[in-house]
Amino acid sequence: MRRYRRCWNLSHSCCGLRSPRVAPVTEITGHPGVQTTAVMRAAGVDHLFTLNGAHIWPFYEGARDRGMRIVDTRHEATAVFAAEAWAKLTRGPGYAALTAGPGVTNGVSAITSAAFNGSPVVVVGGRAPQLRWGSGSLQEFDHVPVLAPIVKEARTVTDPATAADVMCDLVASAATPGRGPVFADFPLDTFQPHTVELDEQWWSQVDTGSEPDPDALAAAVAVLSSSERPVMMVGSDAYWGDADVGILATATAWDIPCYANGLGRGVMPARHRLGFMRTRGLWRSRADLIVVVGAPLDFRLSFGDFGGTPVVHLVDHESKRASHVEGVVTVVGDISRSLMHLALEAPASMRRDDWVGEVRAAEDAAAATDRALLDDDHDPVRPGRVYGELQRRLADDAVVICDGGDFASYAGRLVEMSRPGCWLDTGPYGCLGNGLGYALAARLARPSSQVVLLLGDGAAGFSLMDVDTLVRHRLPVVMVVGNNSMWGLEKHPMQMIYGWDEACDLAPGTRYDEVVRSLGGDGETVTRHDQVGPALDRAFASSVPYLVNVLTDPDDMYPRTSNLA
Repeated sequence: MRRYRRCWNLSHSCCGLRSPRVAPVTEITGHPGVQTTAVMRAAGVDHLFTLNGAHIWPFYEGARDRGMRIVDTRHEATAVFAAEAWAKLTRGPGYAALTAGPGVTNGVSAITSAAFNGSPVVVVGGRAPQLRWGSGSLQEFDHVPVLAPIVKEARTVTDPATAADVMCDLVASAATPGRGPVFADFPLDTFQPHTVELDEQWWSQVDTGSEPDPDALAAAVAVLSSSERPVMMVGSDAYWGDADVGILATATAWDIPCYANGLGRGVMPARHRLGFMRTRGLWRSRADLIVVVGAPLDFRLSFGDFGGTPVVHLVDHESKRASHVEGVVTVVGDISRSLMHLALEAPASMRRDDWVGEVRAAEDAAAATDRALLDDDHDPVRPGRVYGELQRRLADDAVVICDGGDFASYAGRLVEMSRPGCWLDTGPYGCLGNGLGYALAARLARPSSQVVLLLGDGAAGFSLMDVDTLVRHRLPVVMVVGNNSMWGLEKHPMQMIYGWDEACDLAPGTRYDEVVRSLGGDGETVTRHDQVGPALDRAFASSVPYLVNVLTDPDDMYPRTSNLA
């Protein structure tokens, strides 16, 4: 099913009609690798993330011919994670090419993570020749049945005459609300030259979302009008929908305290009068309405159960409706338009000074508690001190990346974000190993910003070899490892539940900084709280990837309260 406001294909192979040309076209002569590059370039993509394999060389040829930078990694998962981070940072498609067989299957977890995050990632794969299919060619494997349950669409392209057509359709699918990754593989014998016409305006015609239902909007306005103590949660789809202005307008018009998760962090700046992050406990005890914008009602939001408090849920696609929760007022449609409608319907000069003041007092009290963590002078070092030193050094436009369990959870609690598109975490799939790929893309997409990767020591084992990628492509990144020599997210809960733990311990005091140094970067190990700040200063001043390996207190346990299932 096409996702355009009108048919873009001037030959009308999609509908069997012919009509006069209605937009400028570009004639492209080349094999599907060239055609795919032209489509991606038209969508504003100028980076291809990949790991070399002969099945995908034609995509490299297309990229070289059309000025697209090729960034090669040490693992296919890193390439896909980098493509996802590129999408997150640019609010457009990300692009990865994986070679046939194990190249594609190595990327499956990262593709699945992108699906859970709703990230528009376009993955192309090599494939054994169609002419010999079934004869046992090298890496002959049918990827589509594996990817189809994960991605929005998965296809095999067998006709070079349709490659551009298929890729336009897939890229549009990835970027259409209900966003997510898409996949296409190309048999080797498909890479034959063909001349096609590409509408130069096809990308501007991609569907950006439906008009919100007026009755649902009226119901939301009615609930808001009757509430006295509402709060708002801003999620990733608000960011994807370019709803930054709408969030600020709606929150200000209705005077609503705002919280955020995922890519929603920073849409409402942390230091704004209506920006909050530490007082979600009030949602059950004091709030009389929860407005959730662009976030699923999953385990991160108590599955939509706030002790009977009513919920208004703004989503960008019918598939995001929370069918497991009863009584929710759901508005489906373009989130930015939904928010602007709500803002315009607010009573003039709406002020909730008593309620905002109550939440601010609770937030300030919680911040004072957190200040003790941020200034903690305990040795071995506790994670809070790491983030206290880091927060003092972060610029407003710094990109902060999380890849870990407890160490990353402390970052979510303690690190404040001032701008949208600067906080990249693993998301609800919880797939470790995203860190180096995310950092790689962040340095490319934001060359003048600080890029900080926060790694648990367990997570570091998934992708640290890709420091080699950062070094080869001359991309300095600051990495901080919280090294407590264990899988802390598992060890402490197992001890609480069973009185014992198993398969949770890592080698004590591992020198991850020496791994980075051996790959051409730099770094150091920190053992005392007063060493953290100076080590970070050296890391930010470095012209190469720099890892600060902080040996943290193994007895420190993150105070987790979420019901994960």
